[in-house]
Amino acid sequence: MVEQDWEERVTAAWAAFDDYAEEDAADFRAAVDALADELPAGDPRGLFERACAWDSTGHSDRAVPLYREALEGGLGEVSQYKGRRAKIQLSSSLRNTGHPEEGVKLLSPELLAPSDELDDAVRACLALCLSSMGRNREGLSLVLGALAPHLPRYQRSMANYARLLVEPEEE
Repeated sequence: MVEQDWEERVTAAWAAFDDYAEEDAADFRAAVDALADELPAGDPRGLFERACAWDSTGHSDRAVPLYREALEGGLGEVSQYKGRRAKIQLSSSLRNTGHPEEGVKLLSPELLAPSDELDDAVRACLALCLSSMGRNREGLSLVLGALAPHLPRYQRSMANYARLLVEPEEE
């Protein structure tokens, strides 16, 4: 019951995020910090929420170590969903701070993970990391592959085009 209440209050805090003006970013982070402080020190959920707050207020550099600590602290065991989100968001932050290769290394195994609603986000973020490394064809292939199932028509064609972007050319 206490856990559910805490999660609901976290969800409510994030639902109010857009109500904060850019200059009030510190106030939003303070609200998230207060919620994280309710958990035991080092709880990966609190670390994750703090990382998200820093990240969402334009401080990827401050978010990276918190995401890492949350993942190393077992966030994926506490919540598979939040663990996967942390990998996606950490990869994005790594790209934003000039380390896209680390993002590729972190997200590539997620392509083989059990499927969930975050699959397209994995592919989109991985595509951005690849593009930042100059691997645009691979990135475009991922994006087209993620988009294809959502199209009202041309699903098979787009999926084939996505595959052909990365397959070696026949001679």
